[in-house]
Amino acid sequence: MTYSPKLSSGFTFAKNRSPFISPQSGMCSFCTQDCAGTCEIAQAAVLGARTVYPTTTGTNQIASEKDYPIDFSHFNINGRVFGARGAGETHEEATIFNVNLTQTYGRINPVKMTMPVILPALIKLNWQDYFSGAAMAGVTCVIGEDARNNDPDLKIANGKVSEFPLLENALDCFNRYDRGYGQIVLQSNANDDLMGVPKIAMEKYGAKAIEIKFGQGAKGTQPVVRVADLDTALAKQAQGNIVHPDPSDPEVQKAWKDGVCPNFYTYARLPMWNETAMIDHIDMLRDMGAENIYFKMAGYDRVDIERVLRLACMARVDMVTFDGAGGGSGYSPSKMMNEWSLPTVCMEDAVVRICSRLKAEGLSLPAMVMTGGFASEDQVFKGLAYGDGYVNAIGLCRASMAAAMTAKTIGEQIREGNVPERFKAYGTTVEEIFCDLPDLRALYGTRANDFPTGAIGVFSYLNKIAFGLKHFAALNRKFNIGLADKRDLIPLTSDARDLMMDKWFLPRQD
Repeated sequence: MTYSPKLSSGFTFAKNRSPFISPQSGMCSFCTQDCAGTCEIAQAAVLGARTVYPTTTGTNQIASEKDYPIDFSHFNINGRVFGARGAGETHEEATIFNVNLTQTYGRINPVKMTMPVILPALIKLNWQDYFSGAAMAGVTCVIGEDARNNDPDLKIANGKVSEFPLLENALDCFNRYDRGYGQIVLQSNANDDLMGVPKIAMEKYGAKAIEIKFGQGAKGTQPVVRVADLDTALAKQAQGNIVHPDPSDPEVQKAWKDGVCPNFYTYARLPMWNETAMIDHIDMLRDMGAENIYFKMAGYDRVDIERVLRLACMARVDMVTFDGAGGGSGYSPSKMMNEWSLPTVCMEDAVVRICSRLKAEGLSLPAMVMTGGFASEDQVFKGLAYGDGYVNAIGLCRASMAAAMTAKTIGEQIREGNVPERFKAYGTTVEEIFCDLPDLRALYGTRANDFPTGAIGVFSYLNKIAFGLKHFAALNRKFNIGLADKRDLIPLTSDARDLMMDKWFLPRQD
């Protein structure tokens, strides 16, 4: 059987003409010159290189379509009927309401979260409610890289960012609802560093935490974006981006004027770190005022995973997020979303085994987060349990953004008097229909009734995740989520058993 999708995709709305498919290529087995041209190949024949990337992004989220041969569905959750770990063995104490989900991390400056969840890096779509909802729920969230490219009011002086209103707004979306849990973090890539974004973020806008990006599960390189014309290419270059071909080259400008210039593309620089440079950079960030330092990593080669983890230990990094294949939300090459990186559960297995070795060496580990394809409480519990005590949280990115977008839309419909049919049974107003508003009012008072419904949606979605987690923890008689481990999982397939028994990976060749 094949695991890869056929040449039909939500990335481009390409569709195979025929239901009869050649599995290895993904093409129609019967390909005819009479076809109107609906598949990926036909699109590439007309649109060319731009079809390497999704053409359906905009106000949408795009994620992997590959059905990997192993994922967390290959495990069921265990259960127990005796005892109560983490709570007193009484009927009154051993309840789901007494399951402790809180997590605290931070090597120098502790950060406490209400639940073992973070909202990974984004700066698109309804990011305002994404960050506000994180604050309401009491979890950490991350502003995505290259945020400056989304700011129409950005100002640059002497090659450095001097005014960044969007960043100020993003930080405020979290801070105005901050109740002492979680933290809002700014992700910074090589371009951001060169443009002085971390410096202005901390010194002018009060950011307290920086995430250094190595990569992500859907995109292991940096994005290439087609630019429409010479003026836009020059503007992008002025913002610090690599532009190819060079729009400031007189010969390129002449070619543009003569109508013989190739397409312009921007490209974000790849990170070029080593241990010395990284530690110096982190020291500089701390001198600027960074209270917490984060890494964003992906399912790269296991040698690289270990090197990054050792570096994190050396530099006293607070949290490392590992993003595996199976997720996605940003502007990533279509086939890279499907065909690169370790699937999340395999990546987690590698990380946990490396962490065990590093701990045995006496190293002090940062908090670990797994993300990439998580959306429901059963998946979150499995991810935490597979972490064997080394994984402190699960990243919920696309799902939280879906909650932010849909709740905003539904809230607007309700306030316009157009209650969606499926919700009419619950009432006619936002206060009646959004069922977890009483929990928000208990935290913020009656002003919660006027909160943006997108942010209420993120809070409610994460509240559902937390409530479901408590049920699975209590099912295993564990009343502190930190007690979850691999013994709470039942492997259902030979691949799942091999992974748990350290027989799935080929021997490492360093």
